[in-house]
Amino acid sequence: MSRNRTRGRRYNGDKKLNMKKVFAVLIAILVIFMFILGMKEILKGGSKTNEKLFPLAYYAIYEQEKWGVIDTKGNVVIEPSYEEMIVIPDSTKPVFICMEEVNYEEGTYQSKAINEKKQTLYTNYDKIEPIYYQDENHTLSYETNILKVQKDGKYGLINLEGKELISCIQDKIEPIEGVKSVFVTEIEKKKGLVDSMGKVIIENKYQEITSLTNQYENGFIVKNEQGKYGVINYDTSMAIEEKYDAIQKVYGNKMYVVKEGNIWKIVNTEGESFIENRFEEVIEMNGENIVIKVNGKYGLINTKAEEKLPAIYDDLTYAFSDYYIAKKDNRYGILTSSKEEALAFEYTYINYLSNIGFLQAETETLESKLLDRNLTVKVTGMITEINQDKNYIRVRENGEYQYYNFKLEKKENTEILKTNTIFLSKKDGKYGYVNEKGIVVVDYQYEDATEQNKYGYVAVKKDGKWGCLDAKGKVVVEPTYSLENSLVVDFISKWHLASDLNANYYTR
Repeated sequence: MSRNRTRGRRYNGDKKLNMKKVFAVLIAILVIFMFILGMKEILKGGSKTNEKLFPLAYYAIYEQEKWGVIDTKGNVVIEPSYEEMIVIPDSTKPVFICMEEVNYEEGTYQSKAINEKKQTLYTNYDKIEPIYYQDENHTLSYETNILKVQKDGKYGLINLEGKELISCIQDKIEPIEGVKSVFVTEIEKKKGLVDSMGKVIIENKYQEITSLTNQYENGFIVKNEQGKYGVINYDTSMAIEEKYDAIQKVYGNKMYVVKEGNIWKIVNTEGESFIENRFEEVIEMNGENIVIKVNGKYGLINTKAEEKLPAIYDDLTYAFSDYYIAKKDNRYGILTSSKEEALAFEYTYINYLSNIGFLQAETETLESKLLDRNLTVKVTGMITEINQDKNYIRVRENGEYQYYNFKLEKKENTEILKTNTIFLSKKDGKYGYVNEKGIVVVDYQYEDATEQNKYGYVAVKKDGKWGCLDAKGKVVVEPTYSLENSLVVDFISKWHLASDLNANYYTR
């Protein structure tokens, strides 16, 4: 009987563990646990997409003629209740600039900043304003981390954390056209220049300050009280003294285009003069070569005033190496400085993307040819996206989307879009989605569709209407929207991008 009573105990003899039985029990528990996990995956059904985190951001929304804010999870953060569009300088930060009591006839308004909890921010100031930046193409955007503030009628600058960069002693503060994060200040009608850190670049003593080029490092044109112009470098040193009657907005090889009396000429930082009275305008300077405009036509000369290309072209732009993009008879081609026709004049437009390193040549069929620096055509199709954040080009070729890296090598979308959870796929003329292993997660049922945006959503089209799926391919909005006037179809949850692309807001 005593033997029977000991059967099944986890001890042998003097209370020692029976290790074989302990291991047997543990293995049995583990098997059961793994079985349960496996059953859960089976019950979930089919394949699963990667679980990935998408960035949180904020966008203005417009509904029933009122403005509000959503986040990229689709939550309404600020209910649509404002008469004027809410400005979000940095979409990744919950700082929303709201305007109230707007009087268009008198040009007056009140403004404030609130956060996602509807709390008022920066309460030490009377007004809070975003700063509009205008690039060389006159495209408007916002300074992302700088706000203009007003107190007792004077202006200053703060960052989004509320740190004061410039105290409220300025009569005016305005961005300078063409150069981001640089601001013209004004005290008693004297202008100066500061950067986004609050550093004074130019003291308040000039009548006028403008950018020389779109690059901060090339300096700024100043006009003194006597009406004479000079150039001040970004490090506050004087590049050329204030003695000229005009200065053109062009720079190259430490040379500047100036007007002295009635004579246009080129001078360098040593005060030497070149090419007097040989042009009406200088377009650009690249080393020893200078693109000039004469009698409305463009040509190329060097610093010795020797003609390289005659002034007979309707447009002339430096590309790279010894190549120039030229236009004549409404067609674009490429020439060398020795007048060799390197690319025939058969394109409606040619552009060199210098930060990527290839040429885009457009044809009458709206297709583009992408050429490498050897002028070899590598890709032909309709360019639908050039994404410099992820280093890819998307091209529509024969009705299909293809992807290329910046070496113009064809890649699969799963290779390019590494943060995606689902990938656009086409079969028998219909679009669906697969996961990174190629397993179908959304059946092929849509007549058009987009790749996943950076917040996880895709747009799908069925029976002429657009809807939205989430990061797992589940329906968020059934295809119900007619978006034929939208150049770009994009969704954040139940909200779609408005057709007014310049405003960058969502509606439904």
